[in-house]
Amino acid sequence: MKRHVFLKGLTAAALMPAVARAQSYPEKQIRMVIPFSPGGTTDLLARAVGQHMQETWGQVVVADNRAGANGVVAGEIVAKAAPDGYTLSTVAMGHAINPLIYKKLPYDGVNDFTPISLLATFAQLVLVHPSLPAKTLQELIDYARKSPKPLNYGSGGNGSSQHLAGALFAHMAGLTMTHVAYKGGNPAQLDLMAGNLDVVIIQPNAREVVTSGKLRALAVSSTERSPDYPDVPTVAEAGVPGYQSVAWYGLIGPKSMPADLLKKVSDETIRAVATPAVKQVIATQGGVAVGGTPAAFDDFIAAERKRYESIVREAGMTVE
Repeated sequence: MKRHVFLKGLTAAALMPAVARAQSYPEKQIRMVIPFSPGGTTDLLARAVGQHMQETWGQVVVADNRAGANGVVAGEIVAKAAPDGYTLSTVAMGHAINPLIYKKLPYDGVNDFTPISLLATFAQLVLVHPSLPAKTLQELIDYARKSPKPLNYGSGGNGSSQHLAGALFAHMAGLTMTHVAYKGGNPAQLDLMAGNLDVVIIQPNAREVVTSGKLRALAVSSTERSPDYPDVPTVAEAGVPGYQSVAWYGLIGPKSMPADLLKKVSDETIRAVATPAVKQVIATQGGVAVGGTPAAFDDFIAAERKRYESIVREAGMTVE
């Protein structure tokens, strides 16, 4: 019995440094790795959350943009970092999908990270050029079926949220469409405006492109209509029942973050997302603030990976 008590005491003592670290965290600057170039939604959201943490904790949060390979470059940095809370990263849908796309990753795409919190979700619009003879989604589907050659759709790159949304739409609508990849969503939208693409399913970078008639919005990709575009039906309402595809962003850290530390970072992230300043950044980009526990975000990532698994194979997104 005495030996048991002694061992129990040792265990408690061993845990004390970790608890103390969580209580004193952060004691130095935090690195916020951003998997895309400055100016995009991922970047703006990372900086807004980082600013809140900086003001709350009194430590500098350094934004570190490491774009490349749909988030793989940033992912490798985070996967190899110490699980001490001083390296965090915003992520987009690619974080969940990359293990399906890339047969060889420089890390374990499923097990080398700690989900911290879902930050926000963003409905995307099915956009066409005004010259296309389709004023509704069903007219677009009918036009695509009669077209002598497949319509094309643009995206921000292989495995991006726009690519997945377009591939899922083609699959569920029974269409053959040609994917055109760009280095980011903005170039795809600009090429659509120039008349060089038929369709893009994307978060428009400005409402003006729709309200001015520069592009025509046929449907919204979420299960509910967007408050920014109340007259635009959902894809499910407009002709493809059961369709849903949203862009999303979350916060992660390296694997094996101690439970107390994880809770401290997650709780502060949830508070950040609930602040007027961060909610305004999200709303300006057309999104909805979410927040949530690490377990909930982990389940969300797994569900997204499962949702698109067959679509990734069918659309030929896999990279050797």
